[in-house]
Amino acid sequence: MSFPFLSPEWIDAAREIRERYSSQTAPIEVAVKVNQVITDVPFGDGDLYAHIDTSNGDVDLDLGHLDEPDATITLSYETARALLVERDPAKAMQAFMSGGIQVEGDLMKVMAMQATTPQDQLALTVAEEILAITDLDE
Repeated sequence: MSFPFLSPEWIDAAREIRERYSSQTAPIEVAVKVNQVITDVPFGDGDLYAHIDTSNGDVDLDLGHLDEPDATITLSYETARALLVERDPAKAMQAFMSGGIQVEGDLMKVMAMQATTPQDQLALTVAEEILAITDLDE
């Protein structure tokens, strides 16, 4: 079963996948709280507010904004999907360089979070399972 990226159902399914592997993953060493404004969302009001919080040692992705983020990132739905689901660093870099990703706040913390996110086989397995639950035809 697949769900539209960042829909409440997708968030729940992605969280279940991450929780299934949580005991096997190394903790994230950089504590960072990042709010996200996702534009051009094909459902809802067009903009979606979400956040990533690694302060507990894991990646917590959820809807809504945190009160005191280290940074706020604004990006399009397509770019967010390329970055978070398709894990396409070339698309993400191109979007950043062309102004398609805007960062307010502590860019260095955001970059540190990206640099310390595990890229091992387990991370690849989790990413593949999340990709499998994502409706790419929306």
